[in-house]
Amino acid sequence: MKKDIAFLPVEGVQVVIARKLNEINQYDWQVFLINQNDAPIRNVFVTSKGYGFQEEVQQKTSTLRHYFAELQPGEHQVVETIMPDVFHLNNEYWVSYFIGDQIFDKKFIFVPDSITEQNLIPIQELGLEGILHE
Repeated sequence: MKKDIAFLPVEGVQVVIARKLNEINQYDWQVFLINQNDAPIRNVFVTSKGYGFQEEVQQKTSTLRHYFAELQPGEHQVVETIMPDVFHLNNEYWVSYFIGDQIFDKKFIFVPDSITEQNLIPIQELGLEGILHE
């Protein structure tokens, strides 16, 4: 049963929304998963969705599911492309993975309007600017 599973705190896994210039000199935004642990993470599932309000009208995006067999220590993976049209929503990334036989699970939520120019920081692992969620 679920109550019998020990869920340890997630450490060393980060979700980043970063931008890079494309060939037509505009920014493409992507969501990355970074493994900062000393061990590989395996059977990685990421569920993403957006939800919230705009002008008192409820909005939500489709739920997307992603699977990655393994991320080595220090490795990063593009999860998906994200459009600026949804930056006004809560953008949620629910990440589940294994280290050894232990399961880890955490929701990373970028709150409305947190993905902005003024919140960009250098993301050394990617060589890009982005918004880091730990």
